[in-house]
Amino acid sequence: MTKRRDIGAWSKDPRDALRAGPDFDLDTMDRGGTPGWEDDKKSAKRFSAQRGRLLSELQERLFAEGRAGGDRALLLIVQGLDTAGKGGVARHVMSKVDPQGVALHSFGPPTEEEQQHHFLWRVRKEQPEPGLIGVFDRSHYEDVLIARVDELVPPATWEGRFDEINRFESDLAEADTTVLKFAMMVSHDEQGVRLMKRLDRPDKHWKYSANDLPTRRHWDEYQEAYAEVFRRTSTGTAPWYVIPADHKWYARLAITEILTQTLIDLDPHWPSVRWDPMVQRRELARTMSTKALADSLVETDEQVGKAIKDDRKVGKEAARASTVGDGSDPVADSEAKARAAEASATAAAALADLQRTRQQKADLLAERDDT
Repeated sequence: MTKRRDIGAWSKDPRDALRAGPDFDLDTMDRGGTPGWEDDKKSAKRFSAQRGRLLSELQERLFAEGRAGGDRALLLIVQGLDTAGKGGVARHVMSKVDPQGVALHSFGPPTEEEQQHHFLWRVRKEQPEPGLIGVFDRSHYEDVLIARVDELVPPATWEGRFDEINRFESDLAEADTTVLKFAMMVSHDEQGVRLMKRLDRPDKHWKYSANDLPTRRHWDEYQEAYAEVFRRTSTGTAPWYVIPADHKWYARLAITEILTQTLIDLDPHWPSVRWDPMVQRRELARTMSTKALADSLVETDEQVGKAIKDDRKVGKEAARASTVGDGSDPVADSEAKARAAEASATAAAALADLQRTRQQKADLLAERDDT
């Protein structure tokens, strides 16, 4: 069965298309490519907007889960040279979700205080709390990139940091923080064009730094350093997704999709409560006037019905979204069917609960009429 392509579709899961595996070669990577996406920019924007709605719903559930005592969190690590589009991830991807559920931190050159501590000290302080999506604009990887290229520390020092980084990220995973690492790789020519634009436009001057040119002159050294990072720290626990970044729209689309698919796999649910809604509803009704309670009864079907409809819609969208590509993966198809069945069962249970809610309110009003 052919997948609908009216608003675009992924022909391959970007988690597979962009993951830096053992055979990944940065030198031959097409930085103007769009791996896994065969449609155009216009279709990508429409598709991204649709995914954004699903992403927002799943993020809210993760946030609610954390507020209710859950342990799970997400950490997005975004790396790339100047002009690669790291800031666009926060503006265009994370803007799709509730900002109170996002913890954004940018790592600049270490302060004097930070220099007195282990290189991971400042990073550990910013890891996301349960329920949050943390975003690191640059990260601890600066300590094996800039520190290496600019010779800020001896080779033996930055060499030893790779194992420390892998242990740190493994510890995060064991603490229920899922780590997503995105390397936004722009081509040398495209970086030059973007830097020139910053020089040409007065409203972009603030983005330009006098350090941009010295860094650009070390292009080859940085490419070698990044390749080493991918070889030594793209693990099963925390893989690197290397994003061709010459097309900003594609980079944002790919990161949105990977984040959404990750949340689908986490499958966050609205947390259950320890109190009984029936008991609390009766107690609350005692504080309401008869008119207010009657108005609430009238609104029951609309309000609760909308929640049920929204919940079922999210379940179905998550099931559809999880079948990325041509639909030939039997495991993915089976998981999608299971998600769809679960969404239907949840909706049926919610409808039964709606009947009980409506009946309780009607009974509470009837009790007042009897008195």
